[in-house]
Amino acid sequence: MMSGTACELREVKLSAKPEAMLAASPKGTVPVLVTAEGEVIDESIDIMRRSLQRNDPEGWLERDDADLIARNDGPFKHDLDRFKYPERHGSDALAHREAGLAVLRDLDARLAGQGQLCGVQRGLTDMAIMPFVRQFAAVDRAWFDSQPLPHLKSWLESHLESHLFKAIMLRPKPWSPGDPIVRFAAPEGPSP
Repeated sequence: MMSGTACELREVKLSAKPEAMLAASPKGTVPVLVTAEGEVIDESIDIMRRSLQRNDPEGWLERDDADLIARNDGPFKHDLDRFKYPERHGSDALAHREAGLAVLRDLDARLAGQGQLCGVQRGLTDMAIMPFVRQFAAVDRAWFDSQPLPHLKSWLESHLESHLFKAIMLRPKPWSPGDPIVRFAAPEGPSP
């Protein structure tokens, strides 16, 4: 979106993964990007970095904290999944909620002095981590809202209310072979 990269969007229902998706990426997770050259990229952060290497109008790659993103994608995501789906993982949801909260407290402290995770302007780190914080908050919104995380809550709300976030929250019907192509490119609009 931010890079202005145009793509063909194919929404998939993970309980009915299309053969074309599994042929492209046998691990069967989303997102999957298949480039015009046939390269397959099946990690969100790799898709983001590749797109921004082509066009980075706000300098997001200058605010790419790989260690913080790895903490998010590793330990925090582990706790998020076990807090959100304890029955699927046979986990103690409250223990994983507390472990995740420790990460959120660290993020809140980091945001206190600068407003975004790597400075005063949004960057790749913010965009890579924000969706996971959003998911964590949504598991038990009343509990999340009661936590003393003022900087994190303000940061999350500003991203959720941004033109950029609203523009990407499309809900197309799941794709099937033979469906018309849905092309997606960055819409015009103000940056927050």
